[in-house]
Amino acid sequence: MLIHGSCHCRNITFRLHWAPPSPQIPARACNCTFCVKHGGVWTSHPTAALEVFTQDATLVDRYSFATKTAEFHVCSRCGVVPLATSQIEGNLYAVVNVNTFDGIERSILQASPASFEGEDESARLERRRQKWIPDVKFFEM
Repeated sequence: MLIHGSCHCRNITFRLHWAPPSPQIPARACNCTFCVKHGGVWTSHPTAALEVFTQDATLVDRYSFATKTAEFHVCSRCGVVPLATSQIEGNLYAVVNVNTFDGIERSILQASPASFEGEDESARLERRRQKWIPDVKFFEM
């Protein structure tokens, strides 16, 4: 399944090649203050692939907090956060915000709360390596 998404002003757009056989998409509502305040509800799958396109890269801010092991890609024009990435041992992994999907039937999203409180850095990176999108490409338009 091919899923398109974007920030509000469409400076950041993406194509998510969703490969799992089930049309259901898990959506993790992280309870950290950043995700709550930005409406971050994340999905990923280790067989998915992500292509990210930016109209103006100078309008994309990258924000890291806490362990500094992930970067949230924030459009500085509209304030939306469509994705986060994590560089692990030379490989780039990503999650995408389901609230930035375009034209998806919301009933296929299987929302559940998520908390990563107390997870140490090595466990966090291993979880990302196993569950995040491992095929991530960026393009400037």
